[in-house]
Amino acid sequence: MYCPFCNADDTKVVDSRLVADGGQVRRRRECVDCSERFTTYELAELVMPRVIKSDGNREPFDEDKLRAGLQRALEKRPVSIEQIEISLSHIKHFLQVTGEREISSRIIGEEVMRQLQDLDEVAYIRFASVYRSFQDLSEFQDELNRLSDAKPVIGAKK
Repeated sequence: MYCPFCNADDTKVVDSRLVADGGQVRRRRECVDCSERFTTYELAELVMPRVIKSDGNREPFDEDKLRAGLQRALEKRPVSIEQIEISLSHIKHFLQVTGEREISSRIIGEEVMRQLQDLDEVAYIRFASVYRSFQDLSEFQDELNRLSDAKPVIGAKK
């Protein structure tokens, strides 16, 4: 690390601490030549995979587009911004841990639906109806039945 004061390339780390919930490392450094101290911050750079659209086109991952889709599905639903951000974070983490350089938009859509199903069933149905292109009421009913069947009955004995 170059010293910002004298531009020497020999600096030593005096102190390191985790900040931002462990997402960054704050380092106090001292220049070996001029003895000036300064602070640096390190964070891991995780590259998001490119998205392969259903028509075969490829585009960069767009977090704002994902956030807008979640917010549209959750519009006028009792879900906080914090819960939306946590779900968004889970989706991004899911994409990063795949280790893939490119990922199908279908896989992203399925992960969004998993998150929405945990957040709010109405938002899940809204999203699923558009994502899966429901054509008639029977497709809505089939999805509602599937959702009801998957929901555990409270107080039921195993």
